[in-house]
Amino acid sequence: MAEGAAEAPAESGGGGDSGAGAPERGVAPIKPQYLTTKEQFHEFLEAKGQEKPSQEIKAGDPGSNDLAEPEAKRIRLEDGQTGEVAEAGEQPQAQKRARGQNKGRPHMKPTHYDKNRLCPSLVQDSAAKCFFGDRCRFLHDVGLYLETKPSDLGPRCVLFETFGRCPYGVTCRFAGAHLGPEGQNLVQEERVQAPPVRNGLDKALQQQLRKRKVRFERAEQALRQLSKGHVPGPSPEATVPEVSGAEGAPGQDSGDTQQAVPEPGAEALASGSVRTCGPLTDEDIVRLRPCEKRKLDISGKLYLAPLTTCGNLPFRRICKRFGADVTCGEMAVCTNLLQGQTSEWALLRRHPCEDIFGVQLEGAFPDTMTKCAELLNRTIEVDFVDINVGCPIDLVYKKGGGCALMNRAAKFQQIVRGMNQVLDVPLTVKIRTGVQERVNLAHRLLPELRDWGAALVTLHGRSREQRYTRLADWEYIAQCVAAASPMPLFGNGDVLSYEDANRAMQTGVAGVMIARGALLKPWLFTEIKEQRHWDISSSERMAILQDFTRYGLEHWGSDTQGVEKTRRFLLEWLSFLCRYVPVGLLERLPQRINERPPYYLGRDYLETLMASQKAADWIRISEMLLGPVPPNFVFLPKHKANAYK
Repeated sequence: MAEGAAEAPAESGGGGDSGAGAPERGVAPIKPQYLTTKEQFHEFLEAKGQEKPSQEIKAGDPGSNDLAEPEAKRIRLEDGQTGEVAEAGEQPQAQKRARGQNKGRPHMKPTHYDKNRLCPSLVQDSAAKCFFGDRCRFLHDVGLYLETKPSDLGPRCVLFETFGRCPYGVTCRFAGAHLGPEGQNLVQEERVQAPPVRNGLDKALQQQLRKRKVRFERAEQALRQLSKGHVPGPSPEATVPEVSGAEGAPGQDSGDTQQAVPEPGAEALASGSVRTCGPLTDEDIVRLRPCEKRKLDISGKLYLAPLTTCGNLPFRRICKRFGADVTCGEMAVCTNLLQGQTSEWALLRRHPCEDIFGVQLEGAFPDTMTKCAELLNRTIEVDFVDINVGCPIDLVYKKGGGCALMNRAAKFQQIVRGMNQVLDVPLTVKIRTGVQERVNLAHRLLPELRDWGAALVTLHGRSREQRYTRLADWEYIAQCVAAASPMPLFGNGDVLSYEDANRAMQTGVAGVMIARGALLKPWLFTEIKEQRHWDISSSERMAILQDFTRYGLEHWGSDTQGVEKTRRFLLEWLSFLCRYVPVGLLERLPQRINERPPYYLGRDYLETLMASQKAADWIRISEMLLGPVPPNFVFLPKHKANAYK
């Protein structure tokens, strides 16, 4: 997991209450005429918000979207204490937050999106009847469904306009754009095209993975060599495989793919008896040597980090439009991929605009990582595969993955060597300076990674323990450049302007990876390439959010579930975007990534609204783009404020 999606301010009042005083340490220097107090800031937004059709609800009301303090987190009244005393505010302790586990935290994901969901057989216009018959738990009465369906969110459907047909039919929240007079789903035959997104999960492959019928001969051979202490490499047994199928480029149908993934209904065939077809070529009997692997030449290019949660495909499309050269999918857990989980395979999807694209894998053991690498090498189309050795969260670290691999040299070596043996594309690694704050390990690991076969390493200039409490150590990254040579080393950490990128390149790194900087201002890639500060207006920023919602509806769907999933990821991104301070408001350029914005009034209402750190205001922005939120809607950002400590 890259550091970009780790922590973002989730609560209001994280500083800057003092108003127009002298700039504090760690506070962005904003021109005095724009500074205000916390109270005046929210009064301005509430006064302007009441002019709109959707009236704001006071905080604390049952239907309120103001989640500055969840109900279960508020201090409980002591025994014998009356509610009137707490309301009067006579006890200052009543404003103190309760500590400990918040087990009453509302669930992020709703249990259902529609009380009455239409059967998929009717949505997809299938000629066959429902497979479950009378046992089906979904509705089969379209008229009854339309009576309870929420109203449309707009007159235009993105999927219908882009692909000529909306697969969601009557369940689409923009169905009026493509429903005929009798409720039939209209199709624009001249514009019908398949979605261009690649690296999807095939149903036949998913069934084989769930039944554990996929065979990994290359991975098992590499693991056997590693267990005996031998370095994996070409051997007489490996040069002439038992299967005569071609082992072509990833994403192409080949005999090797037939060996790994039998057709549905076919019995497992014994080794050496797999049927293949087509002429025999040199690729069938001669394995690629390491020196013949594809090369990854991305020196000097801008690399968008793999950002968990926020680094989704719609966001990557936004960054590509602003000049990102290299993109990488979100961190995918190798065990989930081997089990055929649809949600995990969705992280591997690739848009055609991503010309240099890789996927990032997380795992703790050589067998699962090597098998997963072989599976991806056969089934998806990528330019490189990255190993996550930088994830600091406890859920991953305590299982031996992420940063923990830096202290498990034997397992780390087996993972890198094994994956490099079964991959036909370059293998890269992302690491941190170390685990403990004052114990750097990267300079010792880099020469070993070079010898193990890594094509490129990205170094995040922080340890696991320090997280975001300090700035990235670019002096140490400069020392590691010499240790990694001739293997290219990318640097990562605290790049928020073209000046930061220029200073980073002066350390001798081959390139710069950008994470949180892209979340705060995705147009950062344009600023770096054009060597300028972009004083982007609030209307231009709103247009970026509109493009994100359009891309999101294309990616996640235009039914109720897809709309709310798009809204959720939009809100996660807004929890980062609110930290951006417009260039025209700053006393000193550039804004630094460790400086939190004080309360200020922007040059217009929209600019002020985008600066709010309240979830209720982020929801208000989402309603401008995706319509009103469902009843009892709850949003709590995944990532708590830690970057400002």
